[in-house]
Amino acid sequence: MKQILLFTSIALASGLLIVNIYTLLIDARSWGSKIPQSISTAREYFKTVNPGDFFRKISPVNQLLALVLLILFWKSVPNTRLYLGGALIFYVLGDVMTFAYFYPRNEILFNSGSLDDVALLKKTWQEWTGMNWIRSLIILAGLICSCVGVHKIYLKNIIG
Repeated sequence: MKQILLFTSIALASGLLIVNIYTLLIDARSWGSKIPQSISTAREYFKTVNPGDFFRKISPVNQLLALVLLILFWKSVPNTRLYLGGALIFYVLGDVMTFAYFYPRNEILFNSGSLDDVALLKKTWQEWTGMNWIRSLIILAGLICSCVGVHKIYLKNIIG
């Protein structure tokens, strides 16, 4: 059962990373393609759901799994503490960054910001796009920590 949880956590983190990169390479390019018209189109498109809905559901589950795995393997495979703990820290850091940095910019771009202030929209979009690479690297770091943790767990089970 513990191995299933390990691989589920890695699958979820991989999904978060891929969706984050997809949003950056596809959606964000569309948002910035012809400001303010492109922002207006995105606002209309996101009236029902938006990428944040995916992250608000999957990210907490991934963090909870990372915490559970840290607890489950704390004593049985002590040399994984650093990696599983690091994964948890990176996953939480990605969400902290989302709440502190991205949500205010999402509000300007997709909810309350005026479409008349083109300079603000362009600046906000550029800030969002640039920092999303950093967020992707943070999620990737967590994913790498999870994978190294799995490797250490399997080494202990094979070598003893």
